[in-house]
Amino acid sequence: MRAMTKALVGVSTAVGIAVGGLATASTSFAAPAQDARTVASADAVAPLAVVNLGLNTTQAKGVQRWLRANWSYTDSIDGELGPNSWKAFQRHLKVHHGYTGAIDGSVGSGTVSALQRFLKNNGWGYTGAIDGIAGSGTQAAFKTFANWCVSNY
Repeated sequence: MRAMTKALVGVSTAVGIAVGGLATASTSFAAPAQDARTVASADAVAPLAVVNLGLNTTQAKGVQRWLRANWSYTDSIDGELGPNSWKAFQRHLKVHHGYTGAIDGSVGSGTVSALQRFLKNNGWGYTGAIDGIAGSGTQAAFKTFANWCVSNY
């Protein structure tokens, strides 16, 4: 992930220089602008890997502890549901809730649909359609599950 972030930052910086005309600016002017663009690009890329679906840090930590106890999650308990958290959750969803996609940690519509089946079929309060959209009903039911995890793990 770090290598991908560096590559994206490098590309963003090169495009910014070409489009923004920073190549013709003085060195004292161009360097700070490039540094600011690099920081902004790194910040824009990094958060995309975390998908808490409305959970706060405490709730997400509870889910991670549940994943560690039951679905071979080995990463840190940091309250950020990143790709490794979602890979563990996808293993659960594949075994029990009809997830047919890759175990890749990506939270797409297939992952959300299987999560919705889990939340609906196990009494976590989801009553909506299995539509693969993580709307307010999905997020509310996921919070109910997460609060149970906090109390039990």
